[in-house]
Amino acid sequence: MNLDDFSDLIERPDSGMRRDAEERRERLIVPPGSLGRLDELGEWLSAAQASVPVRPIEQPRAVLFAGDHGVAELGVSGRESGTAHELVRATLEGASPLAVLARRMSVPVRIVDVALDCDPELLPSEVVRHRVRRGSGRIDIENALTVDEAEAAVRLGMAVADEEADSGTDLVVLGDLSVGGTTPASTLIAALCGTDASVVTGRGGAGIDDLAWMRKCAAVRDALRRARPVLGDQLELLAAVGGADLAAITGFLLQSAVRRMPVILDGVVSAACALVGQRAAFRAPDWWLAGQVSGEPAQAKALDRMALNPLLDHGVTVGEGTGALLALPLVQASAALAAELPERTEPVESDSD
Repeated sequence: MNLDDFSDLIERPDSGMRRDAEERRERLIVPPGSLGRLDELGEWLSAAQASVPVRPIEQPRAVLFAGDHGVAELGVSGRESGTAHELVRATLEGASPLAVLARRMSVPVRIVDVALDCDPELLPSEVVRHRVRRGSGRIDIENALTVDEAEAAVRLGMAVADEEADSGTDLVVLGDLSVGGTTPASTLIAALCGTDASVVTGRGGAGIDDLAWMRKCAAVRDALRRARPVLGDQLELLAAVGGADLAAITGFLLQSAVRRMPVILDGVVSAACALVGQRAAFRAPDWWLAGQVSGEPAQAKALDRMALNPLLDHGVTVGEGTGALLALPLVQASAALAAELPERTEPVESDSD
């Protein structure tokens, strides 16, 4: 597999439809510019859907990829290593922030176990049936995956994107359920942006103290040494310093762009995977929205590199797709306004003086 092949498969959203949407916006009763970014979002959706007026977002879905990361053994996370299955269980039981919001918004949630470090019997079969491996390697001293496992994870993400597109999902809220996932995400972003560990290392969704932050910096630094020799091959990069869940998210994002299915990104993990995807197919980010500012410095660098401007900045750091889901009503509102606001009734000019 060569991820660069996606470059030939992904087209930009329909620019002609975007121009038509902009012209229609000029004719609406509300003055142009008075709706701020909602105008821009409505026009972006028209281009993505190839439809003027834009169609409402009627079948959104939250898709969460789950996995554990061996680097969490170093104490770089606010959660204990190997406990990502607890995040999955909380979401399934409706006790996580995303689950509460999804229930309130009537958004179905799909969880895909890619590399949880737990016995499959602890979770429903529909969650664990796609697992690539149990956990990912400790990236400061070893590869996260073999190249074959990385390819299997990318193909899994592609298959999930196809399943969603085929089922009629018209927008995806993307998130991750991981322990230790921000460390490989920060490593990927540092490697692709050419920056040092201290520039990209944040404190994660669960929050860590200063000593844990120093350990995390050291882990990212050591992983970067292993990442730089394989920067020319995105699949090898994901195998070396990513993880099975990150590889699956990358495949999901790229195939979603192929299928012309818009995606709202959540935090630093999805931003890192998007950056890998951009490296493979430069048009792919045109199909993605940045849901929110997570507070992770690596996320800010990745979004800047992709020219993606987050929709929200509410200080939400919990991760797990929560910030992306919070942005969904804004996107739905932009579609409703673009489609349902009436056009101005122009007065008929008289031919007489």
